[in-house]
Parts: sequence; C-alpha cells; structure tokens
Amino acid sequence: MPAPCSRRRRYRTFMMIAAGLSAFSAYFSMYAFRKAFAAGSYGGVEGWTALLDFKTAAIIAQVAGYALSKAAGVTFIAELSSRRRGLLIIGLISASWLALVAFACLPPSWKIVAMVLNGFPLGMIWGLIFSYLEGRRESEFLGAVLCASFIVASGAVKSTAMWLMTVMKIPEFWAPACTGLLYAPLLVASVVILSRTPPPNEEDVRDRTLRKPMMRADRQAFLTAFGPGLLVLILAYVIFTALRDFRDNFATELWLELGEGGSASIFTLSELPVAIVTLTALAGLMMIRDNVRALLLIHGVCGMGALLIGLSTFAYQADLISGLSWMITTGAGLYLAYTPFNAMLFDRLIAAARWSGTAGFLIYLADASGYAGTVSLLIWKSLAEKNLDWLSFYSGLSYFGSGAGLILMSVSMLFFVRRLRAMGPQTGD
Repeated sequence: MPAPCSRRRRYRTFMMIAAGLSAFSAYFSMYAFRKAFAAGSYGGVEGWTALLDFKTAAIIAQVAGYALSKAAGVTFIAELSSRRRGLLIIGLISASWLALVAFACLPPSWKIVAMVLNGFPLGMIWGLIFSYLEGRRESEFLGAVLCASFIVASGAVKSTAMWLMTVMKIPEFWAPACTGLLYAPLLVASVVILSRTPPPNEEDVRDRTLRKPMMRADRQAFLTAFGPGLLVLILAYVIFTALRDFRDNFATELWLELGEGGSASIFTLSELPVAIVTLTALAGLMMIRDNVRALLLIHGVCGMGALLIGLSTFAYQADLISGLSWMITTGAGLYLAYTPFNAMLFDRLIAAARWSGTAGFLIYLADASGYAGTVSLLIWKSLAEKNLDWLSFYSGLSYFGSGAGLILMSVSMLFFVRRLRAMGPQTGD
C-alpha cells in the first residue's frame, strides 16, 4: 500500500501546484484588462471640461463599476455552482475588453461610461477563480499564490502598457486594449488548466468543512452569529483597500514626485520584493492545522502589516530610508494587511466556525464595502484636497491606515477569540 499512497500524494502535489500556478496566471492576465489604463497620465484631454481631472474621473468610474459588481457578487458568488465557471471567466473578461475598445473610440464623456462597463464584469473574476481553491488543506498556499498575482500584476501590466506607449508608439487611449490582447492567450490557457482542478476530497472536508453555496437563510444565520466581528473586519478592510488602491492607481504620479518617473520597469521591480515577502509570510500558515489558532495568527499578520506601514512612513520622513525603500516597505506592510482578506482569513473563519458555506460570500461582502470606500476617498481627494501633493497625501493616508488598521484588527481578534470559544463544537450545518 505505500506505493499507491505515495503516488496519490505526488498526484495531489502536482494538481495543487498546477491549480496555484494557473490561478495565478489567470488573475495576473485579468489585470491587463483592469490596470493597464492607469499607466497613462491623460493630461489635457480635448473636450474634457468636468471639475475632476480626466484620469481621476476614469479611475472613479472603473472602481464604481467594480464596486457594483462586488455588491452583486455577495449574492451571485455565494450561490454559485461549479458548472461552467471557466466559460464565465472568459466571457466576463471579453466583455471588459470590448469596453476598453469603446474607451479608445468614444468621446471623452462616453469614455467614462466605458470604464464603468469595464469594471463591472471584472469584479466577479476573483470569486470565480478562488472558488476552485477554497476549502482545501493547502488553501493558504493556493491563496497566497493567487494573491501574489495582484501584487505583481498591477506593476507588470502597467510596465507593458508603458512599453507600448513609449517604444511601440501606441496611442495612450489604445494602450489598455492592446495590453489586454497581449495577455489574452495566457488567460485562456490558464483558465483551461484551472478548470481541470479536482474538488476538495474527504480529508479537505474534514479539516476545512464542506464548501457549498450559501442561500439567503444561510447568509443571514452566519451574519447573526458573527456580525459584530465581521463589521470590525470590514471597516479595517475598507481602510486597507482605499490605501492600496490609491497607491496602485496613482503609482505613476507618486514615482514622478519621488524622481523615479519615466521608467517602465519601476512598476514591476518595486512590487517583486513585496510579493515575495507577502507570499512567504502567508503561505507558511498552511502548516497550522488548528483553524482557530490560524485565524488569530492571520489577525496578527494583518496587524503587523499595518504597523509596518506607519513605521516605514516615519522612517522615510526622517530621511532614514530612500523613496524607493519607502514605497517597497509600505507596499509590503499594506499587502500583509490587505491580502489575507482576499483568501485565507475568511477561509479559515469558515473552517474555525465549522460552518458549511463559502468564503466567497464573506470576501465579496468585504469587497463591496472596500471599493465603496475607495470611490469616496478618490472623490474627497479630488474635490477637497486639490492643493495637496501626492506624497503628502499618501503619507497622511499611510499614518491613518496604520493606526486605525492596527486598532480594528486587535478588536476583531478579541471578538473572535471569545465568540469561537463560546460556540464550542457547534456547526452551521
């Protein structure tokens, strides 16, 4: 019997590596359709007379579409069955590409509408891809690999778009659609491989509970049991999301003020160390079998990330580190705090509570709130803080995110320690 067991383990290892890599490359490719447009500056757009500058308006429009999608996904992803997920991923991203073509062709005001239409279908992609990975003993590793995709992908696709504009002389408004086309073959191949991932086995279900769609009554029961703690977590996530999106969407402007603008590679090179730190820290959580202990440790990782944001900002302002080091360290702290919400935190919460359901419901509940916070921040920054420079605003936002995030994660940890102990061996079946 040892030989068949060994073969099963090797097959399991191979399939999990394939699942992680295909999920990484699928979501990485999606970012070409979402973030490439942020590489442009869009200054002096002819015919644009609105109060907001064009790029800020386009970012708000895309994030608004994305936020609406996340709100719809609270129900859609929670009730999603496993049938034809791959085709749905390809179809949604194709629709977002058509919106990028419209962005290039339409008059300025209609370009903003096109960005709403670009953001909406893309908001469903994370839940569709993560549904292949959740509820497994290796979910921390798989989730960390998947999360690493959006850390490096944003910089990589912006580097690609910048290369298209500066070297290939592609017009600024056409660069996003052209970037998407370049990544389309990788997207299709990745989704085909991901679709072959087997479902969780009996050992996965024993350790991480059964994962199944959550109907309305199931969702209400879970919110009744854990509502206060979830509210605190979501508030923390709103702050981390707003900070992360500001850093990501306005990376071009931040690098220019730091004296590093004009280099296509800076977007990618600055994010690679961030991805390595985050992937290493979060993948190690897979080794912890006890779900409650793992959940509390994830809270600690988020808190440490929040603390690093504030400390690195102080070090930069005290001239202890360079601007490049500051961007890398705030990025590392930010993604240590932000990334667990997108995968392992809610996956472990479902498992710790012994609740039969899907982490996708909680991820989308948090995401819908998080992106609403991003839209609010962008509007407030544009209308109320026009005279602040990018670095000053980012520094202040970093201090606020660090302090508030650390407090909220501490409160959440205390809540879940008490609530899970009080529940004992109860389940949500």
